[in-house]
Amino acid sequence: MSDHLVISALGSDQPGIINKLSTVILDQGCNIADSRMTVLGGEFAIILQVHGETGRIEQLERRLQAEQVPLGLTIISKRTQGRNADERHQICAVEAIALDHPGIVQRLTGFFADRGINIEDLDTDSYPAAHTGTTMFRLQMRIVVPADTDIAGLREQFVGFCEDMNIDTILEAEVDE
Repeated sequence: MSDHLVISALGSDQPGIINKLSTVILDQGCNIADSRMTVLGGEFAIILQVHGETGRIEQLERRLQAEQVPLGLTIISKRTQGRNADERHQICAVEAIALDHPGIVQRLTGFFADRGINIEDLDTDSYPAAHTGTTMFRLQMRIVVPADTDIAGLREQFVGFCEDMNIDTILEAEVDE
């Protein structure tokens, strides 16, 4: 029987940390199915979905707790289920760019939450504008839209919502490959 485990880890950034953590996972006979990793400030953050036989996942849970100090990471793990492949939906990509100010993430995510649309992935950053140096904000997200949703209508509503806040945006359906 196969189980799934989500692992979240946070610690000071250091060369080789991804290799060390992935070695612990492999040594327990488990496989990384999905992951997100980044450095924020001087901190390394990672979230992974791992799968393996039930006994191997149990061993991995114990080993991760023992490896926190040697790896220099705070590690949290939680059992989860695999994705429901039967669910009908459309994946859309969203990008938004604006002058940086508080509340952008809250407003944009609220737009989708109010419509029962799940955000599957979200990435933000800020950067200086090319000529003025003004701090700009960029958001990219992947949303899961129910299959019966009119994407053109959703796009029109979202663009209007963003225009009222002076946010440039794009919402596009992803093409299946």
